[in-house]
Amino acid sequence: VQLQASGGGLVEAGGSLRLSCAASGRTFSRYSMAWFRQAPGKEREFVAAISWKDSSTYYADSVKGRFTISRDNAKNTVYLQLNSLKPEDTAVYYCAASAFRGVPTTYLEYDFWGQGTLVTVSS
Repeated sequence: VQLQASGGGLVEAGGSLRLSCAASGRTFSRYSMAWFRQAPGKEREFVAAISWKDSSTYYADSVKGRFTISRDNAKNTVYLQLNSLKPEDTAVYYCAASAFRGVPTTYLEYDFWGQGTLVTVSS
């Protein structure tokens, strides 16, 4: 699976962005998908995930209620809607695909990664 993330940019605090991750290669619908992020000087952290099986969703506490993950299997694309952005959301955002039959929230369980897209939130 090849993943291509896009949609990052510079936004003011309180603003919104929508990230997209287009997949090609193997059967997209069989992969759980997730977004992680990595801020400068920090470790990569889980943001959100969506199940391959029933599209159930999971979020980090820090983004719950502000971010929404979704997928369109017909378009082989997963999205991350970012609302009410805060300066601490500034990071490179990565999409990832997992063949694990559950919905992992740790990066070690993801098999394929996109190149990352930078989100910068100004105060």
